[in-house]
Amino acid sequence: MPEVELLWWEGCPSSDEAHGLVRRAMAEAGLDPDALRSIEVATEETAEREGFVGSPTIRVDGRDIQPSGEPEPPGLTCRVYHLRDGRISPLPDPEDIKEALAR
Repeated sequence: MPEVELLWWEGCPSSDEAHGLVRRAMAEAGLDPDALRSIEVATEETAEREGFVGSPTIRVDGRDIQPSGEPEPPGLTCRVYHLRDGRISPLPDPEDIKEALAR
């Protein structure tokens, strides 16, 4: 079973919705949604240690589901995702989560 992590910051309003999105994707993939590892990033030091580039960050087996391709500084901030249809969103495309879980 893959290790699924959701790193989040309290200042980000989409954290709760992100948890639900990932848990649904896990259930649809036949994985136990309760196995989701929820990690609150509360300090800049923790952000640095975790390589946290914004909330929410979702990792499967240690890999970001949507890496930017360019180095991003870690920090307590909200994250921006690019959906498959080209729009910008505070949450990742559900298909990106499904693909990451299937790898």
